[in-house]
Amino acid sequence: MQLALLGDFANINGGQAKVAIDTAVAFAEAGHHVHFCAGSGKPDAALSHPNISVTLLGQNDILSEPNRVKAMVNGLWNMPARRLLKDWLAQFDPRDALLHCHGYAKVLSPAVGPLLTRGPLPTVYTMHEYFLGCPNGGFYDYQNGNICTRKALSAGCLTTHCDARHPAHKIWRVARQATTWGPGSMPRRLRDIIYISETQRRVMSPYLPESARLHHVPNPVPVPDLPPVDVEQNEIFLFVGRLNPEKGGAMFAQAAKSARVKAVFVGDGPEAETIRKLNPDAVITGWQTPAQVQDWISKARALVFPSLWYEGQPLVPMEAIARGIPVVAGSWSAAHECVTDGETGVIYHEPTAQALEKALSRIGSVGRFDPSAFRTACATETYRRRLEEVYSTVRKAQVKAA
Repeated sequence: MQLALLGDFANINGGQAKVAIDTAVAFAEAGHHVHFCAGSGKPDAALSHPNISVTLLGQNDILSEPNRVKAMVNGLWNMPARRLLKDWLAQFDPRDALLHCHGYAKVLSPAVGPLLTRGPLPTVYTMHEYFLGCPNGGFYDYQNGNICTRKALSAGCLTTHCDARHPAHKIWRVARQATTWGPGSMPRRLRDIIYISETQRRVMSPYLPESARLHHVPNPVPVPDLPPVDVEQNEIFLFVGRLNPEKGGAMFAQAAKSARVKAVFVGDGPEAETIRKLNPDAVITGWQTPAQVQDWISKARALVFPSLWYEGQPLVPMEAIARGIPVVAGSWSAAHECVTDGETGVIYHEPTAQALEKALSRIGSVGRFDPSAFRTACATETYRRRLEEVYSTVRKAQVKAA
C-alpha cells in the first residue's frame, strides 16, 4: 500500500503533528511506502526513514506569516497550497494508494477540502480538534471561561464574542467556518472520519454527515521503558502543560491550597502569576525536557488534569496512567475516558475548585494498580493495527462503489 499522509506541519509543534509523524514512522517500519506531505516546517528527524518520502509545500502557518493580510487570505483559502497538493496527489494510483489527512486549519486551509472529499484517492480524515464544527476549534467561550453549547454559526454563536482575542478575530473565524462548510465541502462530503475519543464523537455528531463512516482510533501513547511508580510513597499532586486559563491551572491552585496538598506545575504560560498569587506554596518549574517531565511523574502521587474544555484526547493523563499514576479529571473532559473512578484515579463532575478539592481528597483511597493492559491498549503497534483495519474498510468500500 502507498500511504499518503497529509498535515499542516512536518515538525513536532503539538500533539496533532506528533501523531501524524508517529503514524508515518509506524507504517514505514511495518514495510509500507509512506509519502508524507506537510504545509509548513522542516522535517522532523524521525521522518528520515528509507520507507518515507517527504514533500514540503513551503507555506507559512497563519500565525508566523509576517504579512497579516496574506495570513488572513490564506487562512480562508490557501490557493497555492491547494495547487501544490493537487500536483502531489497526481503521482498516486488510486488502486493502491490511500490519503490520510491530519488537519488543515493552521496552514492548508479549507481550500484542500475538495481534494479530500472529491479528490483522486480514497481519503480518511482524523479529527484532532473541533474545527470541522466550531469556529474557534474547541467549543469553548474564552471570554466567559466555560464550555460553549451554542450551535455553531447560529444567531447565538454569531452574536457572541467567545474568541480569546479581539472580536474581529471571531469574525474572521466565522468566515473561515463558512468557507469550510461551503466551498471546502467539509465535513459534509467526508466519507471516512476518525474520532479520537467518545467525548469528541458526542460533541461533533450534530455536525457530521449521516453518510460518513465513523472510526474510533485513539492516538498512540509512547511510554518510556520505566517501571510503574510506587505512588503511595509520593506526596506531589502534579499538573503538566501550558498554563492557559482553559487548562484549569488556577482552579487547581485554589483546590490544592484548600486541600493542603503539594502542587507542582510543570509548564509555563500566561496564568503563571495568577497561580502564584492563589497558591504561594505551589511550585512552577517552567518548561522541562521530556526526561525531566518523566522525573516529575515518578515523584507524583497523582496527575491532576483540571481542563475546563472538552479536549480531544489529551495524552498527558494517559502517559501518567501508563506509569501507574492515578489521574484526577473532570467528567466533561475527554481525559476522564482513560480513568476508572476509584481504581486508576478520580472523576469529578463540576468545574469548580470545591469539587476539585473533594476529588483531591479522594486520591488517598486509590492505591497501586497494574498499568500493563493499559500500556498495550495505547501502544503504537495497537494504533497501527487499528488504522490498518480502517484503511482496509475504506478500500473495500471504494472497490464496492466502483
